[in-house]
Amino acid sequence: MKDLGLNSSKRYLYNSVFEYIIQLYTTFQINKMSDTLVLNADGAPVSIIPLSVCDWQESIRYMVLDKAHVLAWHNNWIVRSARWETQVPSIIMLKDYMKPKAAVRFSKGNVFLRDLYICQYCGTGLTKKDCTLDHVHPISLGGKSVWDNSVTACGPCNARKSNSTKTKPRIKPYKPSYYELVNKRKSLPFQVRDPAWLEYLQ
Repeated sequence: MKDLGLNSSKRYLYNSVFEYIIQLYTTFQINKMSDTLVLNADGAPVSIIPLSVCDWQESIRYMVLDKAHVLAWHNNWIVRSARWETQVPSIIMLKDYMKPKAAVRFSKGNVFLRDLYICQYCGTGLTKKDCTLDHVHPISLGGKSVWDNSVTACGPCNARKSNSTKTKPRIKPYKPSYYELVNKRKSLPFQVRDPAWLEYLQ
């Protein structure tokens, strides 16, 4: 194993954790749901879009390597190896500040968020699974998948519009700022592993 510069007690603990994680990977199917909210050193999430979360294995690595404070634990969730056990962290806060990224990435999900999951042709509110991405100027006619040519549409409106260039969205599409997207994301409900996270997502 790579030398991480740990003292003997921390090395023993890290080896125990590593041993246990390897056992899980080779014996059981790992639960892929994100288990731990990761906060920056200032107490805010490192990222809202996407939400800064990690799985329980990674959170324990942060803890063992003394990279983060544990602010909350999952109740009644303890992981064990033959030589070691711990509760699973629910919320951790990094000890060193990580500069947030403020770039806005073009994606279907971010277009839906910009439009607040509202069809830009009929005004119907949609669930994420019912949203489709429509190109105002159709791709078949040279349109591009870019912010100012992409809007949220319901299935019927998207099908009805098809390759038409006459049908226009209610609001002209645009590239939002990172902070606009963050504020819109905060205005929507979060699905969280632990209700304690909600205090940090206001």
